[in-house]
Amino acid sequence: MTTDTTTETTTDTAPDKRIALVTGANKGIGYEIAAGLSRLGFRVGVGARDAGRRDEAVATLQADGHDVFGVPLDVTDDASVAAAAAQLEELGRLDVLVNNAAITGGMPQAPTEVSSDQLKAVVDTNVIGVVRVTNAVLPLLRRSASPRIVNVSSTVGSFTLQTAGPEAVGPVSAAYSPTKAYLNAITVQYAKELADTHILVNAGCPGYVATDLNGHSGFRTPEQGAAVFLELATLPDGGPTGTFRDDEGIVGW
Repeated sequence: MTTDTTTETTTDTAPDKRIALVTGANKGIGYEIAAGLSRLGFRVGVGARDAGRRDEAVATLQADGHDVFGVPLDVTDDASVAAAAAQLEELGRLDVLVNNAAITGGMPQAPTEVSSDQLKAVVDTNVIGVVRVTNAVLPLLRRSASPRIVNVSSTVGSFTLQTAGPEAVGPVSAAYSPTKAYLNAITVQYAKELADTHILVNAGCPGYVATDLNGHSGFRTPEQGAAVFLELATLPDGGPTGTFRDDEGIVGW
């Protein structure tokens, strides 16, 4: 067994131990989702592209008693995603995938100022990255008795809330916000395609959480933001699929 926390995936996991993968889990909401899933009895893969931050997160979580392991994972790179899927294959199963990795793309993002490079980078991470990872691990999820796919979205991707006049949420954003609307649409399409399976696919909004994405200006903690995703990850069999919700319930598309 390797002692490198980055890639440690011992094969002595109990047969009934549920396995989860959280992308972008080295900090913020992703970190708290990983910790929360561990508390619920999962063994959790901490997916992150930065080796140093990944190792640090894994070490900290393990020191707090969490059953986690590192998964080198850049969601924008086909080879990295394939390697992550192969690493999980060694464990023989995957029960929950949480697609959390995302970027804002930097500012400004007014439609008249945003660059094509910004748009491409944000779409590649926030949307295509989700498809890349989901499709790579879908064969493993199909083996699970109660598989769940959870996409970390935002109310800034809600057309209903974006067009609510003075109450509209979020700043003017021609890159980040539209990718969350795109992610919501992708969530629905996966739910439709997988409707005849036992895989539940849902999106959630964590609320305005203090993270690197917003310069820690949010008023909610990452742990509070993680709560809705823990709920979606542990929905009962036969539960809802193709929904978008936050702590208070269903969010309008």
